[in-house]
Amino acid sequence: MTTTQKPFRFGLQAKTATSRDEWIELAKKAEDLGYETLTLPDHFDGQLAPALALQAAADATSTLRVGALVWCNDYRHPVVFANEMATLDLLSDGRLELGIGAGWMKSDYDAAGMPYDRPGVRIDRMVESIHILKGLFGEGPFSFEGEHYTITDLDLQPKPLQNPHPPFLMGGGGPRFLRLAGKHADIVGVNPNLKAGVIDASTAADATAERYAEKISWVKDGAGDRFDDIELNVRVFFVVFSDDRAGTAEAMAPGLGMEGADALESPLALIGDAASMIDDLVARRETYGFSYIGVGPDEMDDFAPVVAQLAGQ
Repeated sequence: MTTTQKPFRFGLQAKTATSRDEWIELAKKAEDLGYETLTLPDHFDGQLAPALALQAAADATSTLRVGALVWCNDYRHPVVFANEMATLDLLSDGRLELGIGAGWMKSDYDAAGMPYDRPGVRIDRMVESIHILKGLFGEGPFSFEGEHYTITDLDLQPKPLQNPHPPFLMGGGGPRFLRLAGKHADIVGVNPNLKAGVIDASTAADATAERYAEKISWVKDGAGDRFDDIELNVRVFFVVFSDDRAGTAEAMAPGLGMEGADALESPLALIGDAASMIDDLVARRETYGFSYIGVGPDEMDDFAPVVAQLAGQ
């Protein structure tokens, strides 16, 4: 399906720590084990505030790139967000990856008293924000007049260190979003469609190999000639080390709403020993183009041999 292959790189997604020392040690360990990025989600469910935690991680490391999977556009005005991101890129010595999404978790909106508009409206706002962010990152005053935001002759300072701007990662799962990501993003995070606002049976149904092949086709539709320049990202939520690959998949499958064979093939799962995971990742890069792979902190140590084998290859 893909015409070129990018080298593998790996990210660690974490969200909590009980102390500064614990968070700093996590960041240092991730860097030492060969993970290239540290990311956080962006929710109101007890996690660290992303920008502050990422700055602390950047201060404690020298090569680790930082970002969010993904910042929710609706939680910040784009001018405020642009200022935060430019500052984070500057103070991290140009190690920011700017992940952005339209927002999906209804419980966040309800708890914060924010209107939970239909997906199309949230996506429209996000697209306007991307135009504003890129405009404010450029030289000189910038103006914008859209349906949701108006910016007038603003020369925002500081500018990001990365030129013309940090790489944009857009993460989502629906056809319109992924076509827009193909058009606007440097990195596309391909996810299940979360239009229901919660993780439910529809999430699993949208995480099969067949559905992911269709999602990549949407990215290609939006990207056109620039598809080969895009890096494709997937967050693997189920990393299970086992000597009985098929049996483990059969045991897990009901909880995922899938058959065992489907669980083995889903890009959201890696099941087996390190060698089989390496084979699966190589095959998925060939099939889908996924070269940027994210896992969680519980898998960081056990997954390190896979990172050591594949990173940069």
